Amino acid sequence: MGAEQFLAAKASEAVAALFGSQVPATSLQVAPTRKEFEGDYTLVVFPLLRISHLAPEATGKAIGDWLVDACPEVASFNVVKGFLNICLSGAYWREALQAIDGDGNYGTLPSTGKTIMVEFSSPNTNKPLHLGHIRNNLLGASVSNILQAGGNKVIKATLVNDRGIHICKSMLAWKQLFDGATPASTGKKGDHLVGDCYVAFSNLLKQQTAQLMEQGMSKDEAEKAAPCMKEAHDMLVKWEQGDSEVRALWEMMNGWVFEGFDQTYRSLGISFDKVDYEHDTYLLGKELVQKGLDMGVFTKDPDGSVWCDLTADGLDRKLVLRGDGTSVYITQDLGTAERRFAQYSLDSHVYVVGNEQDYHFQVLKLILGKLGYDWASQIYHLSYGMVELPEGKMKSREGTVVDADDLIEDMYNEAKATSEESGKLADMPEEEREKLYHMIGLGALKYFILKVDPKKTMLFDPRESIDFNGNTGPFIQYTHARICSILRKAEAEGRSPEVGDVVLNPKEVRLVKLLSAYPSKVQEAADNFSPALLANYSYELAKEFNQYYHDTPILREPDAELLSARLSLISNIARVLRAAMGLLGIELPYRM
Repeated sequence: MGAEQFLAAKASEAVAALFGSQVPATSLQVAPTRKEFEGDYTLVVFPLLRISHLAPEATGKAIGDWLVDACPEVASFNVVKGFLNICLSGAYWREALQAIDGDGNYGTLPSTGKTIMVEFSSPNTNKPLHLGHIRNNLLGASVSNILQAGGNKVIKATLVNDRGIHICKSMLAWKQLFDGATPASTGKKGDHLVGDCYVAFSNLLKQQTAQLMEQGMSKDEAEKAAPCMKEAHDMLVKWEQGDSEVRALWEMMNGWVFEGFDQTYRSLGISFDKVDYEHDTYLLGKELVQKGLDMGVFTKDPDGSVWCDLTADGLDRKLVLRGDGTSVYITQDLGTAERRFAQYSLDSHVYVVGNEQDYHFQVLKLILGKLGYDWASQIYHLSYGMVELPEGKMKSREGTVVDADDLIEDMYNEAKATSEESGKLADMPEEEREKLYHMIGLGALKYFILKVDPKKTMLFDPRESIDFNGNTGPFIQYTHARICSILRKAEAEGRSPEVGDVVLNPKEVRLVKLLSAYPSKVQEAADNFSPALLANYSYELAKEFNQYYHDTPILREPDAELLSARLSLISNIARVLRAAMGLLGIELPYRM
């Protein structure tokens, strides 16, 4: 039980004893005391005034006096208006450290019995993964880890958009312009080669559109009439009809892309429990369209198209089936959601998708609710902002997006250059150094992206992210390595960590407070789908340790019992940093 829960339970007992009223501990507001006031935790007294029939100060004093008398863990208190500030005893914090030290699963919360699916990545197979995909993947993977640590069964899912006109554009360009090129013959990753095909189609379309516009067509008319666009549409029709030649080309090029994606996923440490493909799911939802028509939720227009009128909900009419009977994205998403909730008995479903799709998921939930699915309210859109780089840095060959593989490679190079400048790794074997450069580069990339609230648009600066000082991944990695170095030296001197019966100084109490907050921080991050909360918690813990280390010569402590207690304290700091950063998918080195 954390300090906040402990004090809430004791305050509940106090209210019952003093005022004869049962108030659940969960309804009491206990939070860390603000820095400008004296105390560890603060109980908000105002909601209790209707029970105590006393002034705020008198109510707070009565509860504080009871706590001091009845709880040896409470050392003192003070009241500021309607706020009771409580100071816990040194013995309490020592026992808290002992409890943390003895809990092998510290920070993993009890099972909720809930099953949650998190869908993320969901790329198109006409181009490589890019910077936007990196933020999506890092958010999806870390949120999945955090929800699992929060006691939930988590299914990591992705829906690969592997069919449609965008795929046919790459296929047509390959046939006409690439002379049988393959990843093997070009030395390119398959997803990069297919991305080059897509760019080549775009360039061809621009040329043909310009020629038609010179003949008097508008831009829209010219794009539709362009020969390459017509051929791409013809190819899509043939794909729909199961044409063997088109399907064979589609399978070959998608195979190239999947191999390329897998390499990028491995580099990022990303994996999935469930992979769906659009070619298997795009027809899902048609039965739901008929169900909606039968229920009167949908209406059919004279051209045969089917719509859901959401004007009463403050939105507009939403197309759910084209007049020719073909599906649109919302049709597929309706059917996929229905199948997943039924197949996996989901309690909730989290979609990690950029904020440009806010409207789409608002509509999805509304329609599913109108179709009678109670679980529609348990769909959550984790809407995140765009991520950009400083102008002119690390632009991909397309000139419009930042390639994920290029970015990962550049992060490795930044980490290598920065580390070699320091000169601290000269004695490390080359193989170990190379592994460390990758660890630092990925840690910098992941942390810099995840420390920002998902809802915010962010600017990613690779050089700033590698800084070994400040709120960065490498700073936390270096802090962990420093702690491990101290522990190795202590072990070599025959010293071992043990809390014992010591008096902790104020800086040590501050560190134990931060350690004690870890389980509640995991819960808060899970409740808010926010890895940023854990990232910034890790930074605060690392920063507080470094201030403590600067002021406290741990290994030069002459008192053997106090030295052992301090070794136990920093050992648990390292353990919690590994756990918290591990939930973000960031590995911490033992040497740097």
